Amino acid sequence: MSKYKVGDIVIGCVTGIEKYGIFVNLDEYYTGLIHISEVSNLYVREISDYVEIGQTIRCKVIEKDEDNKHIKLSIKDIDYQIGTKRLKKIKETKNQFKTLKEKLPKWEKEKIKEIEENQ
Repeated sequence: MSKYKVGDIVIGCVTGIEKYGIFVNLDEYYTGLIHISEVSNLYVREISDYVEIGQTIRCKVIEKDEDNKHIKLSIKDIDYQIGTKRLKKIKETKNQFKTLKEKLPKWEKEKIKEIEENQ
């Protein structure tokens, strides 16, 4: 537990999401909890709007309980995202690819004309 000090920024993997907080695996021995009050300075309706299970995040150590081996963490006021956010699935429209199919020949002709003019 001496590896973790209050104020340290650590990297962990989200292993669980409950209404009251986020469980984060820090290493093979220690896990921590980010209480819902430590997710944001704003009102948090859904914790899953902030993190996903399996996501690697940065957390700040705010308290340690060495007797029970608990670490309290926070993502409030830090850049907790590592890399970019995961992309959401593109929603299919009612037209599907019809618009693309109709416009592609026109776009191809315009691009060919542009290339020929610039040569």
